Amino acid sequence: MTQTTKKKATGWLGEVSGAVADFGTFLPLVIGVLAVRGFDGTGVLTGFGLFALAVALVYRRPIPIQPMKAVAALIIVGAVTPAQAMASGLIIGGVLVALALTGIITRIARLVPNSVIMGVQLGVGAQLALLGFQHVWEEPLFGGAALALLLLLFLTPYRHLGSLVVVVTAAAAFLMTGGAGVAVTGPALHLPALAWPAVADFQAALTTTALPQLALTLSNAVLATSAIAAEYFPEDAKARTSPRRLALSTGVLNVVLAPFGALPMCHGSGGLIAQYGFGARTWGAPLLFGLFCLLLGIGFGPQARDLLMLVPVGAVGAILAVAGTDMAINRRILGVKPSCRVVILLTGVVCVGVNMAAGLVVGLAAEALRSAYYRRRGETSEI
Repeated sequence: MTQTTKKKATGWLGEVSGAVADFGTFLPLVIGVLAVRGFDGTGVLTGFGLFALAVALVYRRPIPIQPMKAVAALIIVGAVTPAQAMASGLIIGGVLVALALTGIITRIARLVPNSVIMGVQLGVGAQLALLGFQHVWEEPLFGGAALALLLLLFLTPYRHLGSLVVVVTAAAAFLMTGGAGVAVTGPALHLPALAWPAVADFQAALTTTALPQLALTLSNAVLATSAIAAEYFPEDAKARTSPRRLALSTGVLNVVLAPFGALPMCHGSGGLIAQYGFGARTWGAPLLFGLFCLLLGIGFGPQARDLLMLVPVGAVGAILAVAGTDMAINRRILGVKPSCRVVILLTGVVCVGVNMAAGLVVGLAAEALRSAYYRRRGETSEI
């Protein structure tokens, strides 16, 4: 760890707060999958736990672990069965491994200019903030109080502990007001079961989930995460968080864990923003997140859903809103050429309005036009 990173370090409390901050996108989707569609909590949470522990060992940084959003959303609306979700993880994982081992992902990353990367970061931050405010609106009492508490903490030297303080306070208040209604019998050993999808499940997954999700994963969980990690940890970005390594770890772990009931998972860039924003700097955050998920999955199995529901969604939304806003308001945008700002803004708007993959394509096209214009004028197109 360099001196720069050490100065920014916040200790183990920061790692705990960062791990809790990653619940922002994790909780709503996982609770939806477990509560609405009745997926096996043992396989789902054990998968997250093992994925996170592997990430802690490999990267030694707060690299996030999140459900693949397109797949999770289709599960929640009833368009994907457990077997098809398993097949999706195997297909996407296999493709990512192939892209990493052949070096194709590295060549793709080199084609993405800084203006487009900054636009994707703007889009990711805005998406997080919008999702956060949506959750705050769903539970205005808890969400509004959590948002006010976070803003107050931001005025103190303990701003990095905001997510930890908010989640603990909100969960305690939720229990005290009798809102939980949770009846947990106690821990017992639950082990995930090994299974394999049928050919029909692979066929359905290929068109329904795998192809749409793959584009999002490449843009948001590989390219964007690598770019944001390079900004947060410039001293080791090439060695630890290159697009190739992120694609390889995502692919291998999905292929290994999917047959045990794990959801398709990735290194969503929004999770990195949230973890770093609330104090995580090392392997401690994914380690704690992984141990927590393993405890829930192996120790409580089907009851884990009820325990997760102790945390009000409004409080989680406040954490997302603050982290996303902080990422979207990037001072670096003010230092680039006005023409670059157009590319950045256009990329970000399409990321929010359509999806990350579409934003990437539109941004690349806009940057190509901008560069061609400057070449015709005999000027440099550098940002």
